[in-house]
Amino acid sequence: MTNTLSRRTLFAGGASALALGALAACSSPSRGTASKRGPRTVSYWLWDSNQLPAYQQVAKAFHRENPDITVQITQLGWADYWTKLTAGFIAGTAPDVFTDHLTKFPQYSDLDVLYKLDELEATKSIRDDDYQSGLAELWKGQDGHRYGSPKDWDTVGMFYDRKAMQKAGVSDDELATLEWNPDDGGSFERMLAHLTIDAKGRRGDEPGFDKENVEVYGISSNGSGGDGFGQTQWSPFTGSTDWFYTNENPWGDRFRYDEQTVQDTLAWYYRLADKGYMAKYGVFSTTTGPDVQLGAGKCALSFNGSWMIGTYLNMKDLDIAVAPTPIGPTGKRASMFNGLGDSITKQAKDPEAAAKWVAFLGSDTAQEIVGRAGVVFPARPAGTEAAVASFRKRGLDVSAFTRQVEEKTTFLFPVTRNPADVQALLQPAFDNVYANGKPISTLTGTNEQVNNLLALT
Repeated sequence: MTNTLSRRTLFAGGASALALGALAACSSPSRGTASKRGPRTVSYWLWDSNQLPAYQQVAKAFHRENPDITVQITQLGWADYWTKLTAGFIAGTAPDVFTDHLTKFPQYSDLDVLYKLDELEATKSIRDDDYQSGLAELWKGQDGHRYGSPKDWDTVGMFYDRKAMQKAGVSDDELATLEWNPDDGGSFERMLAHLTIDAKGRRGDEPGFDKENVEVYGISSNGSGGDGFGQTQWSPFTGSTDWFYTNENPWGDRFRYDEQTVQDTLAWYYRLADKGYMAKYGVFSTTTGPDVQLGAGKCALSFNGSWMIGTYLNMKDLDIAVAPTPIGPTGKRASMFNGLGDSITKQAKDPEAAAKWVAFLGSDTAQEIVGRAGVVFPARPAGTEAAVASFRKRGLDVSAFTRQVEEKTTFLFPVTRNPADVQALLQPAFDNVYANGKPISTLTGTNEQVNNLLALT
């Protein structure tokens, strides 16, 4: 993928709300009329180059079962993907099927450019309980119809280099049992202090530590304030306080950033930068992600999603391991549980052929192929098991990710109406806190703006 950091980063390089609004006027989707006889072709778009080889294998397996249908796959980098997809909707050149994101499908479904999968023969039998718990429900619109077939899932963990930890005198067991709280940060903050090293080699828990001249930060930074959701930044901490973004999910109509619990947690999190344990705004760009920081020896604990496992394993000079997120005030750890899906556009020339492809993508056969490739965790349990086995063969224990699902310590990605407009309000507010030192209490005003926006829709 062109920018692996951005696989789940909200709206980075995505289409503007204005461009999305143009779809309703410029796009006139209708059911395809292609003949069901003779050769049929389905166009399919995805953005992750790491997964392209696996999906090429899936396409071959599908063709063997459906010799009259050929799948043509196009891979585009994240930044280009959404721009070209929106342009395609407007110009009538959108693909038949595409990899969809939970931050996008609410507006696409509102604009009526996606097929309802439960109204197409091949996909109407998709069942929620065929997939990891909670994933399939996220792809249902407010109208109750399904607009995406679950593709994969992810949680967040702490990547690290065992060699660096051995040098610091830190064991795997210590990292796996860290606890945090918003008052003094608990054993987690003490660990960050110990792992942070200044330009003269002094650690953050040693006398004379210079927080203004840090060589190795204890915790990675994403280069921004977290886009209002902080998936691979602060969400493991807010999630472990038993707080959630909205009043209900999916389709909540009120955000909760005005509550004391989340503001105390965020204030603690951003103070890590003031203490020198995390980079201040501007030290790393949004393209110098947590993986790059760990690979360059600039951070000790690299918070990231499971979709990045392959990238970390390819760091040949590091002995990569993963620890679970710290245990919070609730006595439990937490991770956002997110997932991609496959959607069918109403510009599909042969919607039933497209539906057959989407149904196959969500099958055990396809997801086991993807799982064996060892890049992501497919949405079906059989696919997940194949991925775990593949990672194990490569020498990586991925239980830090899977235990969150097994122990039910996950929380789902918040799905709301008008996600692009919501994010346009949240991102600058969070960047203002991180970059300009604005008080956390300013989020109360932003929260009111977001709630007013949702009240109008």
